Amino acid sequence: MLFPKKVKHRKWQRDRSNPKHIPKESRGTTVAFGQYGVKATTPARLRSNQIEAARRVIVRTIGKGGRVWIRIFPDRPWTKKPDEVGMGKGKGDPQGFEVQVWPGRVLFEVDGVAESVAREAMRKALAKLPLKGRFVARLD
Repeated sequence: MLFPKKVKHRKWQRDRSNPKHIPKESRGTTVAFGQYGVKATTPARLRSNQIEAARRVIVRTIGKGGRVWIRIFPDRPWTKKPDEVGMGKGKGDPQGFEVQVWPGRVLFEVDGVAESVAREAMRKALAKLPLKGRFVARLD
């Protein structure tokens, strides 16, 4: 699974969440490395094990001929308090890492396979993730 070698702060504060204001992603919005990709259409926080599950299903679907790029990296720690612990007494311990994804972000890219195979791989990968997305192709 993906995780950073070192982080500046062990625990991060949560971002503000206003459902009326969902920012559009400004970078990582085009297919840059491969021929086909999948782009997020809803916001979500993806944990490293979800990214790994999606990567595995893409690799299994495209076979040996294709190549996969992961365009996101989980660098944000998430915390959890133990079960049956009351309110207060501080913040929980870090459990893993996640990445905040906004609409417009390209998550995965593939190359070296037919469009139908890439479309099926991206469909299966989106089933593993807690967001909605759409299949995109490179504009050449």
